[in-house]
Amino acid sequence: MTTESQDALAASNAVDESIAPLMATLSLEEKVRLLTGQTAWRLYAMPGIGLRSLAISDGPVGVRGTGEIPGATSLLMPSPSGLAATWNIDTARRAGIMFATEARRLGVDIVLAPQVNIQRTPVGGRHFECYSEDPHLTTQIAAAVVSAMQDAGVAACVKHYVANDSENYRTEYTSRVPEQALREIYMAPFEHLVTDVGVWSVMAAYNGADVGDQAAPMTEHGHLNNDVLKGEWGFDGVVLSDWMATNTTVESANGGLDLVMPGPGGPWEGKLLEAVRRGHVNESVIDDKVTRILLLAKRAGGFGEPIPAPSRPDDAEFLRQFAAEATVVLRRGDEYVVDPANVKSIALIGPNAVNAYVLGGGSSTVHPHYVVSPKSGLTEAFPGADITLLRGGSALVHTPPADLTQDVTVPATGEPGIAVTELNAAGEIIKSLVNPAWSGWHNDPSEDCTDVTLETDLALREAGEHRIDIGVVGAHRIFIDDNLVSESDVEVDASVILDSSANSPLGVGLAVSTDSPRSVRLRVELKTVDAGGYGRWVRADFRHARPGPSIEDEIREAVEAARTSDLTVLVVGTNSEVESEGWDRVNLALPGRQDELVRRVLEVAPDAVVVVNAGAPVLLPWLDKAKTVLWAWFPGQECGNAIADVITGRTEAAGRLPWTLPLSESDVPIMDTAPDADMVLHYPEGIHVGYREWERTEKAPAAPFGHGLGWTDFEYGTDASAAVSDDGMVAVTLHVTNTGIRAGAEVVQAYVEAPSPSPAGIERPIRWLGGFTRVTIDAGDMATVCVRLPRRVFEVWDISSHSWVLPSGDYTIALGRSVRDLRTRALISLPSPGSTASAVRTKPREASALTQTDHSG
Repeated sequence: MTTESQDALAASNAVDESIAPLMATLSLEEKVRLLTGQTAWRLYAMPGIGLRSLAISDGPVGVRGTGEIPGATSLLMPSPSGLAATWNIDTARRAGIMFATEARRLGVDIVLAPQVNIQRTPVGGRHFECYSEDPHLTTQIAAAVVSAMQDAGVAACVKHYVANDSENYRTEYTSRVPEQALREIYMAPFEHLVTDVGVWSVMAAYNGADVGDQAAPMTEHGHLNNDVLKGEWGFDGVVLSDWMATNTTVESANGGLDLVMPGPGGPWEGKLLEAVRRGHVNESVIDDKVTRILLLAKRAGGFGEPIPAPSRPDDAEFLRQFAAEATVVLRRGDEYVVDPANVKSIALIGPNAVNAYVLGGGSSTVHPHYVVSPKSGLTEAFPGADITLLRGGSALVHTPPADLTQDVTVPATGEPGIAVTELNAAGEIIKSLVNPAWSGWHNDPSEDCTDVTLETDLALREAGEHRIDIGVVGAHRIFIDDNLVSESDVEVDASVILDSSANSPLGVGLAVSTDSPRSVRLRVELKTVDAGGYGRWVRADFRHARPGPSIEDEIREAVEAARTSDLTVLVVGTNSEVESEGWDRVNLALPGRQDELVRRVLEVAPDAVVVVNAGAPVLLPWLDKAKTVLWAWFPGQECGNAIADVITGRTEAAGRLPWTLPLSESDVPIMDTAPDADMVLHYPEGIHVGYREWERTEKAPAAPFGHGLGWTDFEYGTDASAAVSDDGMVAVTLHVTNTGIRAGAEVVQAYVEAPSPSPAGIERPIRWLGGFTRVTIDAGDMATVCVRLPRRVFEVWDISSHSWVLPSGDYTIALGRSVRDLRTRALISLPSPGSTASAVRTKPREASALTQTDHSG
């Protein structure tokens, strides 16, 4: 915890005393009013006590803002998994400062970030929004982000509490997690952020949790919210609901929820006051909630002007460095850094080379100031090279978006745009307008508008077969050239937001052939969708695929370009139809024919640099055929510059995997995220999550947890020593030498192996991450490295006493470059409570199943 955080926590009692007089002036009606949002992104002000309206914004890849500033754009960071891949606490702190400064720039007080759910399965739809499959790595990165944000006066809202680990049926299922796994894996980051960092708010998840003592939705889970979070851990902040997650009044009010979002309306605004008057909810419960909200407001500068954010270094350069540093070298050839002076021609190939996927889909979306494309980045880095950009075939399921800036005109006038007509229930026109920059949404129609008609002429500028689709949500009728191509009378509600189907709606349409350029008339009749706290709107995506070469033709053209170029860069990956909030993936394959594209290009250009642009694991069946493979995550707005910096050596690709990369789907421990018939999601793996299960089964992944080659090689000394302090912290010291020709960053990872045999009734993993240290070492130099392992990583949750215990005995600390590349060991004896640690013994590296050869070319 930083000094500033400690000071803030030490002052909390004084802050509480300053709130008491404010509470005394509020009526019951005013108190209840404060407990529901005023809008989707704002809380109610209370001018009588000097409380302004607090603003909330989504994270966790940037601060989107409240939508109150027209055209507002934001800084776009790499995905959270990319942040965890740096294993760099300083980078995490700098990201936290960026959250705070961006929040203040956009008038935001509370940022819904970070997300610390564990990556239980690689098919999880929001896998890319989480940090890691390991609770310790997740905790350390999140703690740095949260402390930096809150030191700058902006509230972090850690989410989603708890066991919200898959997207399918996320508002319906109940997670049944074994008690030991719940405490050691899924609750661990939340506990640390509450007890050691002092996070100011926590979001209750959509799902329910069955923990034996109680099975209930998280918005009304009295045991986990009141007994554990607020009681055992001493949380003094606000528990707010995920958006539209609260479905009860009395149960949620008594179950520990403090704030219902979004507003207005909901189950509290109209009913909670009456529940108090009838005695179903005690007024002291209301007072506690209001006290928490006022304390949050005090901390975030809600009484008067917001706390100014600190100044910071250049944002663009930081984001560029961050994205490059996070890149993981899965494989590297002998010549893995490219000198631009030697390159006169570049073949830049792949669907993601044309349209890089810089952030995952769903509520984490922000609108960046700009995005540097892969071609722009390479153009700057290779000023003397001719770059040929080729897609190599579409990887999209949907028809691509129509060019609404050039190809659509209003039928009656010929002016650019979409004609929008609002109608009431009687079919009478309320409003007519032209939208020259159609975004896919018509938001906030007139109050009595029940239907909206959209009409435009789409120009078909080439002869041949065109594919025209329109993606819609809810009841509709679609006409193309007066032909009815789709209709439905099924009306929808907020569920289409919660499952993200509104973000990427299925398209319906037809193929249109033409011998010469002409226009087709598109008419879409839509029922207005009332999505509650998400507003009222209609949704229509206009899509158009022009005549063009087949995927096979595109692959052949790409192969030929690779054959004749000095440098080939392949950028492949996922897209918004694959990785998004709202649904879990059905498989781990790259979409489309990208694997075939990579194989065929490598046949003619074996030195090609392959860049994987994806947030969560995908299968790479060609991995052993490539010399250089880089995992670039969703790299944010500096995408192209970061890729170029890595290829040219401007910045080291120093990332290490925060999860396990599978070799095949059959090896993945958890591929099925469907709840059972009773909507219960089971966790049969218990504590053996992610790499822990890979270690138990001894299956070989494509790349293990912690893997990353960087730019150079390191040798670990055999003289590791360990010591335990009075507070139970274990410090392991060793020497690491850079044996390569370049300076480089090494992440020394320390894995704990429990005494064998384990005490009766205690289950432990084979090994688990206990600590890590990142150090930069010049070529040929040796560094003394100290890795610290907190007492908690040695403790186990005892299900018989429902408490943490520290089993005594001889523990092995295995140190290395990944969980499968362990170079040396130290042994330490942890005593029973009250006794003294015994002497430390050391053990050099052994050739065993622990050691795995690096994936180098």
